[in-house]
Amino acid sequence: MHLLQANVNLVYIRDLLGHVNVSTTEIYARADAEMKRLALGKAYVEVVTDEIPAWNDDVGLISWLQNFCKQ
Repeated sequence: MHLLQANVNLVYIRDLLGHVNVSTTEIYARADAEMKRLALGKAYVEVVTDEIPAWNDDVGLISWLQNFCKQ
């Protein structure tokens, strides 16, 4: 577990422990709460921005969409 927390590749841990398959090593390598928090933080991508979309300024497009919704 300490090796995993030190960012040692699971394949190297497998070799050190003498496991044939990495899935065996995964049984013993349980991620703690801090590791999960860090992984989620790395996976998070800011999707919402404060920028106004370019299509919002396209008067023709807005007009077309408004007419499309009336049909």
